[in-house]
Amino acid sequence: MIRHLFALTCASLILIPEAGQAWRSFNRQEVLPVSEGVFEVVNDVASSAADFWCSAGDYAYREMRTEAVQRVYIWRGIGPSVNRPGKKAVQFSLTPPEGVSTQPGYTLSVKAEGDNMRAGSAQQYCFGNGPEDPGIWHP
Repeated sequence: MIRHLFALTCASLILIPEAGQAWRSFNRQEVLPVSEGVFEVVNDVASSAADFWCSAGDYAYREMRTEAVQRVYIWRGIGPSVNRPGKKAVQFSLTPPEGVSTQPGYTLSVKAEGDNMRAGSAQQYCFGNGPEDPGIWHP
């Protein structure tokens, strides 16, 4: 009987995913859903703008299976995480938020809603050769 209960308990733990389980990007940052079409990248200690973009591009490309040319937009700039209280996060989407400029900026930032780049370009920040790297040519 005890063996049977133990087997049932183990089976149920395998079938029930951990609450709040996150997808991990190439740079090991957590990526979690916020709402339909919106996901957030949660701040790790000393995360830079390049780290956030790396995670957003990696998630869009590998997990959501978007094309490399699909634009990824900042839905909400850096602020409190909705999934991890006490941490900071940036929310991203594959569609732009309404009423904001979608003209890409000239600096790498995670503050301006509507700022965007292609998923493939964002993912390049995972490998240390993002568009701002002067040693790499990007058409």
